[in-house]
This record gives sequence, structure tokens and C-alpha cells, in this order.
Amino acid sequence: MAKLSFEEVNELYLDVLKEIGNIGAGNATTAIANMLNLRINMHVPKVELLPVEKIGSSIGSEDEIIVGIMLGVEHDIEGSMMFLMDMASAHLLVNRLMMRPSDYDADFDEMDLSAIKEIGNIIAGSYLSALSSLTNMVIMPTVPYVAVDMAASILSVPAIQFGMMGDNALMIKTEFDDEVAINGYFILMPEEDSYNKILSALGMAV
Repeated sequence: MAKLSFEEVNELYLDVLKEIGNIGAGNATTAIANMLNLRINMHVPKVELLPVEKIGSSIGSEDEIIVGIMLGVEHDIEGSMMFLMDMASAHLLVNRLMMRPSDYDADFDEMDLSAIKEIGNIIAGSYLSALSSLTNMVIMPTVPYVAVDMAASILSVPAIQFGMMGDNALMIKTEFDDEVAINGYFILMPEEDSYNKILSALGMAV
């Protein structure tokens, strides 16, 4: 079977990718709620498979200060992944974890950044667990790196790296709320060979 085009992959397998997003977001919601002793409801995530160059414009203003957690992906597949949060969401999570007043908004210190890394590990692990379950592959995250900067700056380096790995990224917009409102974007960019492995595991001839 000839290699399918981006449009064909998008049309045929977006439902499967949405399921990965739904399961991953559900896992992340449960993990964060248990970690922070919060009651959290999850909105249905918005899932898109899009060209790498469109990631930035899909997220919002390039000059907005955001928190980015970047990790490598290794084992049965290789690539990179990111979880992005607006500052309000990041402060809410860190304040809850550090048992501070909810309106505390001082600049993050080293301890805060360590807390964000741990939150990122939990969220990344939730999505990778969902992908592993659907593909029966072993997929592990590397140690995370955290950056607090303008969206354009945070996305510039991974966009270059992503572009070297492949053309397409899976982006999942996740919203949680109830006691708190949290907005985030999960982005997975497998290397081209790994992307083909994922599609093959999902039943597509590539």
C-alpha cells in the first residue's frame, strides 16, 4: 500500500488520535486531582494533527509568557513532547502543591520549577500511558526541561527540532475546571520512523 498523504492520515485516524487525547487527559485529570487533593472536571479535549509550522499560531499570541515543559520520548518510539500552560494555570498548580494562597503570583524559584517538572512528568506520563495502551508499545519520557518565557521563544527551539524529526505534530488542548481552571496544550512529535510505527500499530499500512 502506498504511503498515505497527510490529508488521508488526518481523515482516517483523527478519531483514534482523539481517543488517545481523551484517555490521556482523563488519566492526567485523575493523577493531578489525587496529587493536589482537588476536585477537577475535564472538558472534552480538542485534538488536532497539524503541520509543525502551525503549532505556534494554533496556541495563541507569540508574546504571551507561558510555561513550557519539554521531554524526550524513547524506547519503542523516539521523538519529543511538550506540555504548555498559561501562567495562571501554572501558578494555580504550583500554589496548590506548595500549599500557598491561590493568588500568590511571585516569580517561580528553583523549588517551584522542580514542582512544575513533577507536574509535567505526571501529565506526560498520563498521555504516553494512553498511547502505550492503544499501540502495545513501550514509550518512556526522559527527564523534563522547564522554561518560562514568551511563547515564540519557547516554541522556536522545539519547532526546529520537530521539523528535523517529521512534518506533523499531534496537539491536544486540555481544559480542567471545578475548584480550579487549568488550560494546557500537549504536543507530541514522533520522529518519522516512529510516527510510522504508531500508525502501523493502530492498523494502518504505511
